[in-house]
Amino acid sequence: MSRVPRAVRSYISRAPGTYIWLVILFITTVAVHQMSPAFEQEFLRQRSTNIHELSSNPIRVLFASAMWIDGGYWLPYAVLYTVFHAQAEHWLGTARWLVVCVAAHVLATLISEGALLLAIRHGMAPRSAVNTLDIGVSYALAGVIAVLTYRIAVPWRYPYVVIVLLVYGVPLATGRTFTDLGHFTSVLIGLACYPLVRGRGKAWNPKETVAALRR
Repeated sequence: MSRVPRAVRSYISRAPGTYIWLVILFITTVAVHQMSPAFEQEFLRQRSTNIHELSSNPIRVLFASAMWIDGGYWLPYAVLYTVFHAQAEHWLGTARWLVVCVAAHVLATLISEGALLLAIRHGMAPRSAVNTLDIGVSYALAGVIAVLTYRIAVPWRYPYVVIVLLVYGVPLATGRTFTDLGHFTSVLIGLACYPLVRGRGKAWNPKETVAALRR
């Protein structure tokens, strides 16, 4: 039991980017809970990557939007970051992990908002959609979940990637919202980050892990 705290500290210290980001999200989530509903909506809209804000302050909102959680529940993200982001950062290193996060967040945002702009111009979405609230960390998370495909050894890799594609593809096929498009695009971006994973060590084999636990 004395090894558990040491193992936890080691796990966290080897993923500094993940846990610094989580601390920031905790602080901003607490701040949101102190706001009135009306003020919160306007405050977050100004930090949203909607069409209006992207057209005037693209760099600021692309950064700011990744520092807030839409919905206000921090604990589920702490679990997801620990399971996916931390694992990816351990494996890829902080710099490469960050490249995946930034690529998924930025490119998926621009592609999904570009699709929404086309929908507005063709009368398929209301003009008020230019101010749609669009914040959060889910695009980066989807990209990291996808890139972890290459962390898993064959043949276990294949069911994992099928599940990921279904989880993000079914909502796109049924709901067809711009956020569904953004999430699926993030997955494709994560899968396209294969060049970043080369030379990052042997892939994880679940069968070997189970065998080791039985000894």
